[in-house]
Amino acid sequence: MVRIIPPVPGEPRRPRGPRDSGDAWVEGERGRFWGRYGAAGLIAWDPARGVLLQHRAEWSDQGGTWGLPGGALHEGESAIDGALREAHEEAGVPADQLLPRLTSTFSVGYWSYTTVIAEVTKPFEPVMNDHESIALEWVPLDSVASAPLHPGFEASWPHLRPLLGCSPQLIIDAANVVGSRPDGWWRDRRAAAARLRDRLEALSSEGIADEKVAGLRWCPEIVMVVEGQAKGGGNSAHVRVVNAPGEGDDEIVEQVAALIVGQAERDVTVITSDRELAARVEELGGHVHGAAWLLERMDTVVDR
Repeated sequence: MVRIIPPVPGEPRRPRGPRDSGDAWVEGERGRFWGRYGAAGLIAWDPARGVLLQHRAEWSDQGGTWGLPGGALHEGESAIDGALREAHEEAGVPADQLLPRLTSTFSVGYWSYTTVIAEVTKPFEPVMNDHESIALEWVPLDSVASAPLHPGFEASWPHLRPLLGCSPQLIIDAANVVGSRPDGWWRDRRAAAARLRDRLEALSSEGIADEKVAGLRWCPEIVMVVEGQAKGGGNSAHVRVVNAPGEGDDEIVEQVAALIVGQAERDVTVITSDRELAARVEELGGHVHGAAWLLERMDTVVDR
């Protein structure tokens, strides 16, 4: 049995604005947790300075410890959107200066907490916008574990730290993916490519579930290579469209080579069902998934 328990009169809670319906305790057989619709926190990672930590106000749950800016999700809000919103409200974190890389979710069934790891693309200084923080500091990675951490963050940090800096890349053979479904794409190839780009954008925002680690979802950088009559479309927020000057396969191989050279740990995956192209990619050290693999994951996002 799960119970929803709103804050009672006199119980400490965040002082800003009216209470959202998500601001409630959820209680079940595994204990009591904050956030009717779950909760999320943000690891803002700056390669030069470390991660942004919040010294939690004494009146808050686990007050006095160091943890992540974050809090209860709103109804229908994604974990990434919620983490970015909370980090902005609590610490002035600018969402447009971050690039989400992955999410890691801990769940007890009736409640979940999602940690969003985002890389800082433009340096910024945090600002205490409410009374939930005693301090906000950039902490070098090697110093994080020595701080008195929030128990939940302390338990997850050893698993999260190795993920910082990981940036999986997807390169899409647009002609092959679009051509794998007879949906009339041949009547307007540029429009078909644009539809694929938009679906890829939604997939990147939602994240792709890791096939080996439960609760882990990746937000890959996506390059979509188009050729012939499909050329001419623009980029979206998370999808870079490359117009191949010649054969699309050759451009894809060049893109793979450029990403892999000197970056042995970089995870580059090409989406194509073309066997010859797949062999060329694998020779360079890239990975390959067929068009069906991608379509299955995009369909899940669209149908949700």
